[in-house]
Amino acid sequence: MGAKLLASRKRDNTKVIAGVDEAGRGSLLGPVVAAAVIMDNALLARPDIRDSKSIGPSARERVFEFIYRNATSISVGVVSHRFIDRYNILNASLEAMKKAVLGLFPQPELVLVDGIHKIPLSIPQECIKKGDKLNKLISAASIVAKVYRDRIMLAYHNDYPVYNLAKNKGYPTKEHLRMLREHGPCSLHRYTFKGVRVNGQAH
Repeated sequence: MGAKLLASRKRDNTKVIAGVDEAGRGSLLGPVVAAAVIMDNALLARPDIRDSKSIGPSARERVFEFIYRNATSISVGVVSHRFIDRYNILNASLEAMKKAVLGLFPQPELVLVDGIHKIPLSIPQECIKKGDKLNKLISAASIVAKVYRDRIMLAYHNDYPVYNLAKNKGYPTKEHLRMLREHGPCSLHRYTFKGVRVNGQAH
């Protein structure tokens, strides 16, 4: 079933609605990034606005540029690896989403959140499990968050080329895990994450 312009329940079309998603929860390195998007339904009808994981890198970049040119409002929230290590990845993801939503203008009257956890905000929200596949606004947010974070990883690659972040974006690929075993973690790694720990200890 293709992505829906709206989630299952009928809504008042006059409401300002934002979709929110994050990228980087499963990465071993760097920040978690969330994006919030307000965009007209007619523009969301493009078939290539869908779950960011189902689109190749070059296509994602093209859709990202389309969203940025045409959305009513876009905001990105970035939360560091240090915050993740201190407060855990769930709390860091919700904090990134909160930052993203607060950066929108106008502020939404309803927020559609990918997943099962509400953002710590007083704005009305609806959590949609697998929302990046089921709702076009969340799909758009997933694309923005993914491309934005990938660009951060490309910049980090220049400082730490040994981990090949340009390719793995910090995720626990076999190569990345091997480089961690051989060289240990760098200052950008999430030391509380399994895989970053060496011989049972976080460096």
